[in-house]
Amino acid sequence: MDRMQTKVKKTYNILLRIIILLTTYGFLYIKIFYGKDWHAQYLMFSSLLEKPGVKYLLLIVVFLMLVNWSIESGKWRFMIGKIERVTFLHSLQAVFAGLSISFFTPNRTGEYVGRAFILDKASHVEGILITILGSMSQLFITILAGTLALLVFIPEYMINSRIFPDTLFFGFAFLVILMDLLLFFLLVNVQFLSVLRDKLLKFRLKKFRRHLTVFAGFSPKEMIVVMGLSTLRYIVFTGQFLLLLKIFSVPVRLFDGILITSLIFLALSIVPTVTITELGVRNSLAVYFFGFYFNHSAAMTVQVLDGIILAGSLLWIINLVIPAILGTLFVFRLKFFRKNAQVI
Repeated sequence: MDRMQTKVKKTYNILLRIIILLTTYGFLYIKIFYGKDWHAQYLMFSSLLEKPGVKYLLLIVVFLMLVNWSIESGKWRFMIGKIERVTFLHSLQAVFAGLSISFFTPNRTGEYVGRAFILDKASHVEGILITILGSMSQLFITILAGTLALLVFIPEYMINSRIFPDTLFFGFAFLVILMDLLLFFLLVNVQFLSVLRDKLLKFRLKKFRRHLTVFAGFSPKEMIVVMGLSTLRYIVFTGQFLLLLKIFSVPVRLFDGILITSLIFLALSIVPTVTITELGVRNSLAVYFFGFYFNHSAAMTVQVLDGIILAGSLLWIINLVIPAILGTLFVFRLKFFRKNAQVI
């Protein structure tokens, strides 16, 4: 009987892995290849590479992609170590596999499942909870940087406009700072979630309650380390976008570039998307926010508009598409069904 159950679990594991592979590659094909004039894009990209210094800048952007996901892998390894020790290579495989699954799930929620189901022994539920906590720390840094950028952006570009009259600014600034402080307090003191679990879930979800004790393992000092790693990641992918803007000759000052990039990432983190539609949303947001800058200083030319869109598209390909393709190599390491059902 046990042998039969093991055989069934192995069969289900294989089927789920194959479905994930086919779905991921299907979404990638539709977004990248279907209906695209690749000859024209190849000619444009070839002419771009002929410009002096562009090849080296692109190599730096690709290298920073590896740095970006290495930091994320190190962060996840540090956090998941509370329930299971994994090597850095194992952690990197989990991150890439999660990216592959995230391609066809809303707001990349499949990333949590992809990482947790690569664990050998620890609870999948606790693995998902820890992964969500790591994602929340990254989201907090995005919100913090974006809202602080907004407090600079509004007086510079939006005061006295119909969109944001000056009478609302000070109240808005107070609420933003209060929200940032509250989010910081909640993340740093995340272990209190395990204390509150008995009150919050007193009469329901009894099986789930025991998994919330995993948050008790994270001290304020450890959560500050996690947020520090999230900040480092944020600096890396912000730098990537600024380099791509330079490559595509978008004339923006460094400070303003950082400011607008922070707003784009903030808006992107709030707007519900699927990774496959994220590219269009990302580029629309980039054009919208850069529109304030260029309408304030000079008109946005067609060349500048194309440069903004190309920079956003290439960042999406380098940071998400390439890692997602690499992640499909590790999908067959995912364990959806295991011998010991209690760890689920």
